[in-house]
Amino acid sequence: MNRLAPDADDSRFIRRILYILVIVAVAAALFRAGNLLILAFGSMLGAIAIHAIADLYHDHLRVPAKPALGLGIATALGVVAFLVWLFGVQFREQVNVLVTQLPGLLDQLARYLSQSAVGAKIVDAVQQAYAGSKVAQDVGGLVAGAGELLLNCILLLVGAIFFAADPGIYQRGFLFLIPPAKRPAIEDALFDVGSTLRLWLRSSLILMTSMGVLIGLGLWAAGVPSAAALGLLAGLSEFIPYIGPTAAMIPALGLAATQGTGSLIGALVTYALVRLVQTNFITPYVQNRVISIPPAITVFAILGIGVIFGIFGLFFSAALLVVIFTLVRSLYLREVLGEDIPRARHQTLLGPDLIPRDSPDSGD
Repeated sequence: MNRLAPDADDSRFIRRILYILVIVAVAAALFRAGNLLILAFGSMLGAIAIHAIADLYHDHLRVPAKPALGLGIATALGVVAFLVWLFGVQFREQVNVLVTQLPGLLDQLARYLSQSAVGAKIVDAVQQAYAGSKVAQDVGGLVAGAGELLLNCILLLVGAIFFAADPGIYQRGFLFLIPPAKRPAIEDALFDVGSTLRLWLRSSLILMTSMGVLIGLGLWAAGVPSAAALGLLAGLSEFIPYIGPTAAMIPALGLAATQGTGSLIGALVTYALVRLVQTNFITPYVQNRVISIPPAITVFAILGIGVIFGIFGLFFSAALLVVIFTLVRSLYLREVLGEDIPRARHQTLLGPDLIPRDSPDSGD
């Protein structure tokens, strides 16, 4: 008998230490590959959107599954091409006005604030905070490397198409890495995330459309230049709750100020009224089936994700927050604490049979 051999408790402790070291190493590697992870997450989000479009063709037009998926991919590519055409052709002059006048407007605002001691300190603090942030580094990289940005967009689209073509192979591969006893809970959580993201994408599309149309019409009535481009920008900015619309409002107010006090007041009234209608009427009606995340948690989580992953993470921050919130509900509240939280209806990915799972007692 080897008296120096570790007993069962010591072996268990050593294994736990090794597990912790492996988890820390993997977390550090994932943090270093943050941009790649965000790109992969964006591709998965795009695949979910493609399947949502394909389901519309399948359910409403009775198109078979595979042709419906092809139509979903074609529709997604058509939407991307349409946005590129809007910004590159239709709104080219308006976008040029925004790009050329925005730096001067920001400089004017900084000079105006710097007239007072408090304003000068605010300007210095903002400049220093921005200069040292990861977002500023990413923005500088985007400006310096437009080709890299284009390559990332192409990779995102290609990845979305690959994920959409056969998502089951990736889901099953991930589940095989999970201990067999834990696979049913993880599988339910995966489908909960997919179902919630699909609802969130649908509600976000409605909110983005309503915001863009209302802002564009309001700015056009107020006589603000580039009203159509500013409306489209406001609609796209709704993808990043709270922070995006606030940032999109700055160039609109700056351009309105160049047209006089009347246009500036009209722009302010437009954003105030649209935000009031959006927050109190449209958003509660649209998102009543999606997870309701408190505003304070949303704002700080989005800022935190932006600090960690930069501007790409900021763009997908709302979707990441939905994923995190859903996993907490599914894995912790339901599986650990035993809360009665319903599962998304789905069919099992592993096993000889495919059994519908739409309730907590459906055969885990």
